[in-house]
Amino acid sequence: MADRQLDIETLARTDVLNSALVDVGLTREHVRLRRLARLGIVLALVAGFLWFRVLSGNPVGFGLPKVSAEAAPFLPGAGLIVLFTLVMVVPLVLAGRSPHVRYRANEIEIGLDDVRGAGVVKEEIVRTLNIFLAHKMFKEQMGGTPRRGVLFEGPPGTGKTYMAKAMAHDAGVPFLFVSSSAFQSMYYGQTNRKIRSYFRALRATARKEGGAIGFIEEIDAIGGARAGMSGSTQREGVSGVVNELLIQLQSFDEPTTSVRLAGVLVELVNRFLPAHRQRRKPTSAPANILVIGATNRSADLDPALLRPGRFDRSIHFGLPGRRDRRQIIDYYLDRKAHDDALDEPQRRDTLAAMTAGYSPVMIEHLFDEALVWALRRGAGRLDWDDLQRAKMTTEIGLEQPVDYTADERRRIATHEAGHATVAYLVGRVDPDLDSPWARKLEVLSIIKRAEALGLLAHSDAEERFMRTHSELDALMQITMGGLVAETLYFGEISSGPSGDLFAATTTAAQMVGSMGMGDSLISYDAAMVAGAGNIVAKVLAHDAAREQVEARLEAARKAAENLITAHQHILEALRDALLDREQLVGDEILDVIRAAESKVLDIDLRDEVRGQLSLVDQMSTEP
Repeated sequence: MADRQLDIETLARTDVLNSALVDVGLTREHVRLRRLARLGIVLALVAGFLWFRVLSGNPVGFGLPKVSAEAAPFLPGAGLIVLFTLVMVVPLVLAGRSPHVRYRANEIEIGLDDVRGAGVVKEEIVRTLNIFLAHKMFKEQMGGTPRRGVLFEGPPGTGKTYMAKAMAHDAGVPFLFVSSSAFQSMYYGQTNRKIRSYFRALRATARKEGGAIGFIEEIDAIGGARAGMSGSTQREGVSGVVNELLIQLQSFDEPTTSVRLAGVLVELVNRFLPAHRQRRKPTSAPANILVIGATNRSADLDPALLRPGRFDRSIHFGLPGRRDRRQIIDYYLDRKAHDDALDEPQRRDTLAAMTAGYSPVMIEHLFDEALVWALRRGAGRLDWDDLQRAKMTTEIGLEQPVDYTADERRRIATHEAGHATVAYLVGRVDPDLDSPWARKLEVLSIIKRAEALGLLAHSDAEERFMRTHSELDALMQITMGGLVAETLYFGEISSGPSGDLFAATTTAAQMVGSMGMGDSLISYDAAMVAGAGNIVAKVLAHDAAREQVEARLEAARKAAENLITAHQHILEALRDALLDREQLVGDEILDVIRAAESKVLDIDLRDEVRGQLSLVDQMSTEP
């Protein structure tokens, strides 16, 4: 009891319990010993029978059975009948089999130690896993009900499947993986039958191994909300599938076949016994199962799935922050062949900042793409330039060199230089400047990628989770920079700014109709229902709100015009650099800007010196 009490106290720890020393391990060992005992009994009976035959002078012989001459002609026909029966019956039998794939713990190569960048989620997972491993102690000594189901929800690529496999590895129990689409069948009623078969396999596995973890990928495909469904029993529909899933999630205490047979015998005997002498039917302990459902659309799930007793806990897997991304980068980069310069902490911090909005899968894919670029240049390891190329390829697309006309080339360079000029001015990247919305200029290019003829890639110097009124205004000014530059240098705009106007209009409409940054605090989001358009359409349909959007767009255009007019030397320097090199990356952009500012400063200084010398000469010539 003292050992058990000590184990209960360890449930509050943040590391995984040793499965061999808690309820799961004890149950597995008990089942193993019982299996050996059964095998010993069967072998003893077989050996006794064979020995009896030897002693009686009629030993058992081995070989093919003897067929009489009279029965031989009927064998081909009997074989065809058996074959036909198998062809017709087997598909129907197999149609209801559980479509899961079973993995033993030693077949899974990843554990919770390999999970990086998910601190709070990982702690919650470990606590859930410990309760699963010590389920008897938690129930019998603490009076709690172990969790039966956990829902993993979040954007794609955030590690839901990865975490589930790691849980099974560290728990040392079988992992039964199934995709929701695998439950679907062309035969009527077989989808429900497959679901029943899957949970039957879970119960059988859990009772043999002390526990089992079931993982249902994209559970929203079979667990969608039943609202609007007819619920008719005449056809197999969404309602019927969801109902079956709801029932099976509460079937973990269903008795085994042997217990049911024993119960039938007890019930038969009780018919002949008086009430005070009747026997109680045997019961079986609930199977120790943890069902994990994963989905990217938790809002589409039926509410009955999310109540306690089914999926007791919903755990959100979000995109990692900068600190978490740094851990993920360290984990993956240490497993990829890379240049020694990438081991510098500053480089890795920069890479963590560059990958804002990346999921763990996207980060791993970035390194794989960088290795492809390294292979193309004949290198055996990736370097910083490979990562830059991989990032642009992943986010924007492959380079598609085209032959612009001279006018198009100059116009595109002017357009992108206008964006970069405003971005630099509204958010200067300066170590001594504590700007809450400082911008970091990453790539400036006039090389065609996908549908973009040119681009400016920029991001926050510090990772942000909210936007202020002034920040959104600044972003709209950056968006207007290309339009203003074309108007200033060419007297008219082209079709190029169409995408910029789309982005600026969307931002302005959200500010007015959703963020309370207009003249009204009414949220148009609150008036929207599913399928009733979007926030931009709602705002632009209202005359007063439309006027506010127009005013914000015009204010952003005017602010961008003032900035560019006062700093044309920066725009012209960036334009000329693009015409010469086609693409500027990172510090190359700032070098061009600083050189232009330095040149203007030198000119101003020379003009000031000339003015002072002229004044001195004038004073010296006066009588």
